Amino acid sequence: MLSWGDEYPIHQTAEPVAFAGTDRNFYDRYFFNGYSGDGEVFFAIAFGVYPHLNIMDGAISILRNGVQRSVYLSRPMGMERMDTQVGGLSIEVIEPLKSVRVRLKETEGISVDLTFEGRAFPIEEPRFTRRQGARTLMDVTRMTQNGRWSGHITIDGEKIEVSSDSWMGTRDRSWGVRPIGAADEQPILPPVPMQFYWIWTPLNFDDRAVYFHVNEDESGEAWNISGKIVHDGAGADEQIEAAECVHTINYQPGTRHAASGEVVLKMHDKSEVKIKLEPLATFQMKGIGYGHPTWKHGAFHGDQLAVHTESYETESLNKLAPENLHIQAISRVTMTDADGKVHVGIGSYEQLVIGLHGPSGFKDILDGAAG
Repeated sequence: MLSWGDEYPIHQTAEPVAFAGTDRNFYDRYFFNGYSGDGEVFFAIAFGVYPHLNIMDGAISILRNGVQRSVYLSRPMGMERMDTQVGGLSIEVIEPLKSVRVRLKETEGISVDLTFEGRAFPIEEPRFTRRQGARTLMDVTRMTQNGRWSGHITIDGEKIEVSSDSWMGTRDRSWGVRPIGAADEQPILPPVPMQFYWIWTPLNFDDRAVYFHVNEDESGEAWNISGKIVHDGAGADEQIEAAECVHTINYQPGTRHAASGEVVLKMHDKSEVKIKLEPLATFQMKGIGYGHPTWKHGAFHGDQLAVHTESYETESLNKLAPENLHIQAISRVTMTDADGKVHVGIGSYEQLVIGLHGPSGFKDILDGAAG
């Protein structure tokens, strides 16, 4: 059950705040994305707290005109978890489980002042627990919420107004155990081949949000899967959960990224909701630390504030390089509901596929899809 306390980075286990524990890889994180109604501008923000590493870090990355620019910031936490600011980047909870403000003071030509307003009560996703042999890889709770953005983004003196009537996005709060900081030098015995299949599609339509995600093993069996429809203003007990979810993906030849995809939500009344996803542009998740070789989450960058910037053209990157596998594709989405009514919306189509995956035809750690 989610409560106001879950809005703050004070967790100690993958359970809600009332429970406590310790683990070197424990983390507590805010994630946000947002996009203009036409998909021309996409941004994402990550902000993490790592109590046992005594590090707090954050990043913001903006994709526009095919160029993605990122600012990374990291500092020693000083054991104070509630001081949610790293350099010029800060997180302010305005109203728990509903509204959050994110600000970045001018840093290398980029500044933001953005407020997120949730469209309905957040969903609580099924707990993520995954082991490699005897070792825990993930033990995570996450809440997710779609919403609207207002404020502004400034890039090299150009101000982009962000209005809640056309800018939407998603934010999540997650906490628990997952790999952070320096890798564990102790090998897993017996060795376990690297494998991870992850699809996440938080989608925004005019009057509702749709959430779907799936983790699958190498044979295509789901070990975590969920689909929900949440109408604007819905409370925690008004979320509509699918009885079964089916996802199919058509890959770009030679890659592990989607050319298109489809999600079918099979409801408890035997009706079906069908959603087609059409990627418009690719956002690299390394731009906010996910899988970044140097600025990954929880990495040590010294005993003072550290700031780093990067910029690249996303379509020029090697799509099979490990650090480029994890993406969010800003996508146009078309939903046909149980009554046959068609809704057009927009959302992010997150993908991370590493290692074997039988249904996709992947037989090695980094082979691409057949042409």
